Amino acid sequence: MTPYESTTPPDFQPTARTKIKRLHQRAVFDRETVYEILDAGLMCHVGYAIDGQPYVTPTAYWRVDDRVYWHGSSASKMLRAVEKGIDVCFTVAHLDGLVLARSGFHSSINYRSVMALGAAEKVSGEAEMLAALEVFSERLTPGRWAELRPVAKQELKATTILSLKLEEVACKVRGGPPGDDEEDYALDVWAGVVPIRTVVGAPEDDPLLNAGIAQPAYLKQFRIG
Repeated sequence: MTPYESTTPPDFQPTARTKIKRLHQRAVFDRETVYEILDAGLMCHVGYAIDGQPYVTPTAYWRVDDRVYWHGSSASKMLRAVEKGIDVCFTVAHLDGLVLARSGFHSSINYRSVMALGAAEKVSGEAEMLAALEVFSERLTPGRWAELRPVAKQELKATTILSLKLEEVACKVRGGPPGDDEEDYALDVWAGVVPIRTVVGAPEDDPLLNAGIAQPAYLKQFRIG
């Protein structure tokens, strides 16, 4: 499978499972916003059920057009179950701030979140797997894939890559200041937003790094959020 072509419509259409009923004003279904939220993250949570037992597994992910990907060990219980075609719930969320209102009831958080439902598919074939892994590597550190030792066949055999086509998607976003009851604005209580950001630290050399190897320029391009 080479899932790099998108034939989906411009915007997602809410379904019975993805229609936002609670705080529907926060619902977002345009594809550009959904992609921006997904591309701003590195970790997702994949929910699924095995023999009636629910599980939620955190893992790294990446996006190519209208598909999201994640990978892991071929021996993974989650991956072996999901590759059989069971439905999954794929979620990504970003915490952007604490919203402190004049009452506890109206206090909240600013966030961006995406939930996608559907059956994941296994990426098969050596060329397709290597292409998917290259996209993952280049997304994080552009230019690094060409520097790395080639993936060994045994390493590829020990790896499972899954993808989920983004078709049934729900997205919610909250931003801005608190929304208090009108009469509460007269209270002498501080209200506002405490912004929260993920910060990328300075790269740290491996203690076993060979002498004279400088930090590559692409490390300075690494951004998340």
